[in-house]
Amino acid sequence: AIVRQSKLLILDEATSAIDYETDSIIQSSLRNDFGRDVTVITIAHRLQTVMDADKILVLDAGNMVEFDAPKNLLQKTDGYFKALVDQSHDKQDLLSAMK
Repeated sequence: AIVRQSKLLILDEATSAIDYETDSIIQSSLRNDFGRDVTVITIAHRLQTVMDADKILVLDAGNMVEFDAPKNLLQKTDGYFKALVDQSHDKQDLLSAMK
């Protein structure tokens, strides 16, 4: 997709096997080097990977339980995404990474 200059890029755990710092560099590159006309769908377990996404889809046991902008999801007092962020040891870093 990158070489072909595709308008859709799907990343399925693309950075799961690398360290936190390298993941941050790759995520920054993906966000800065693609035009606004490219849609990036990211499947990730690391919260840092999706904190600045336009929208986040949260699955639980294969079912969609939430879909919205990160800021909106964090305002849901009983939300799944909010619970994940609240339980994270790097919560402040995650919150500062949001758009």
